[in-house]
Amino acid sequence: MASNNQGSKSNRGFAAMDAAKQREIASKGGRAAHAQGTAHEFSPDEAREAGRKGGQAVSRDREHMSAIGRKGGEARGAARRNASSSSSSSAMAGDD
Repeated sequence: MASNNQGSKSNRGFAAMDAAKQREIASKGGRAAHAQGTAHEFSPDEAREAGRKGGQAVSRDREHMSAIGRKGGEARGAARRNASSSSSSSAMAGDD
């Protein structure tokens, strides 16, 4: 017999809770782990290595990296255009 649950989410469990409730529960777990001394805290070297690995993984996706660079260039160009247009409009306002 086919399941009637195709493509729908279950209304049970942690994932079905609203974000604020999830955050509250997760926060309690984190505090408890730190209180017990079982929480993992990254050393600077571990954090550096994790960041390096993450950067390598992301940079393998050339299309993604290209999109990031394009957005940065567009943002910089827009900021530059806005700065020059605001300075020229303020100069015009002072000519009255």
